[in-house]
Amino acid sequence: MQLADERIRRLLQRHWRQTLTYWSVFFSFGLCVAFLGPTILDLRCQTRTSLQQITWVFFSQQLFLLLGSSVGGLFHRTLLSSLLALFFCTFIISLVFAVIPLCHDVMLLSVAMALAGKAMGVIDTIANVELVKLYQKDAAIFLQALHCFIGLGALVSPLVAEPFLAEDSCVLGANWTADPSPSSDLDHLRSSLVGQGATLHNISQYPLHTSGVVVTRVSYAFWIMALINLPVPAAVLALMHRERLLPWSHKSPRLLNHDVQPGSSPPEGGGPGHGAVLGCCHPAELRGRSASFFILHLLGGAILFLTDGIIGAYAGFVYTYAVSPPLLMGRKTAGCLDSVFWASVTAGRLASVYLSYRFPPPRLLAASLVGVTLVHCLLLTFYTSSVFLFVGTCVLGVCISSVFPSMLAFTEDILNYQGCATTVLVTSAGTGEMTLQLLVGSVIHSWGSYSFPLCCTVSSVLASVLFLLFLYAERVHRKQLPDSSQGTAMTEKPPSGS
Repeated sequence: MQLADERIRRLLQRHWRQTLTYWSVFFSFGLCVAFLGPTILDLRCQTRTSLQQITWVFFSQQLFLLLGSSVGGLFHRTLLSSLLALFFCTFIISLVFAVIPLCHDVMLLSVAMALAGKAMGVIDTIANVELVKLYQKDAAIFLQALHCFIGLGALVSPLVAEPFLAEDSCVLGANWTADPSPSSDLDHLRSSLVGQGATLHNISQYPLHTSGVVVTRVSYAFWIMALINLPVPAAVLALMHRERLLPWSHKSPRLLNHDVQPGSSPPEGGGPGHGAVLGCCHPAELRGRSASFFILHLLGGAILFLTDGIIGAYAGFVYTYAVSPPLLMGRKTAGCLDSVFWASVTAGRLASVYLSYRFPPPRLLAASLVGVTLVHCLLLTFYTSSVFLFVGTCVLGVCISSVFPSMLAFTEDILNYQGCATTVLVTSAGTGEMTLQLLVGSVIHSWGSYSFPLCCTVSSVLASVLFLLFLYAERVHRKQLPDSSQGTAMTEKPPSGS
């Protein structure tokens, strides 16, 4: 245990600047994740569009986030290209925040959100890849902290936006009177739309003006968020200066040679792995790989497709579920559920920083997936209890919070940091978050609110079954490796004293 402590301490002392920079860019990611839900009604007023039209900006952001995740691996061949990509992406996020108040047409706003989504996807892939490269078998601890910063950013942006949101209508009618939508209805709509705006079938009952005098003050919230985010690209620029990568410095070293830990070996072939998804499918990269190599990528991606899909669907529809029969919770009370969920996710990731130090990723994954499945089964059983919905939301957030970073660290360790595990898993998670929300929204619309916990339960059971298959494929894969390749296995030798 003392040897592990000393090794991690030395690694952090050596790489603390890079680590803090990668954590900070995920704060930018978190800022973009959560601001649309609370501000969407004010943006509707700004663009003078219907609610059905404005919610397409959610889809624009999610689609380009997925595309950004898919191509993000193209930018990390050298440390220079990697940090340049992070600098431009974080600066684009500040720029998008600054120009959103100037987008008075919904198409312009969709383009701006597409740019932000693309930047978020590139950040998601590069930051995960770089931390795995820096810390390799010790990456789990730092990945947990990385994803904690998403939660911090997601908590900050709604707090900044709240004082500037319109309490009544933000568009006055032609007779200079507010439209008949009371403040409680607007709060209800904001909470319904907080999860990527999939509940479009429930919003037509609220009359909202599309012409008149716009009285929203939400522009100030976006400008404040742009300023809050500006230190992040500045931090990336400072790291580039420290690493002598600016134009007046020496030529950038190769990333895979620059950041390899002492005693570890770089990926085969000079490191073409960890590229974009399409680059991973190059015949030269796939030739000679065993079947278990592909199965591990497939199963790992499928697990994160389901678990990240559960996160997106739960955050998107728990409010709608709570205010519908049989619970019929008050709107203000139900509006707290989403905040409780994200606070629990953030707290769980913070706790997982310590837990991933004490326990290997397979144990954390097994405990997390069992907890997620058990909570969903109980939510399905006690579907009439409002109290248990709050308790279950807290426990679910804590349990599911560590799945993504633990799965990423575990898969990379099994594959000896070769192949395209990080890119494949990040892209699969983004695909699941977008797809499962659309699927669950359609099922709720067709079958009623009770289908919401049922869909989540089925998804969690499938994820647990796939994890068992993943463990079996991992054993088969390790048996096919030379003995020397199994020395760093996380599952073979848990830390002493744990």
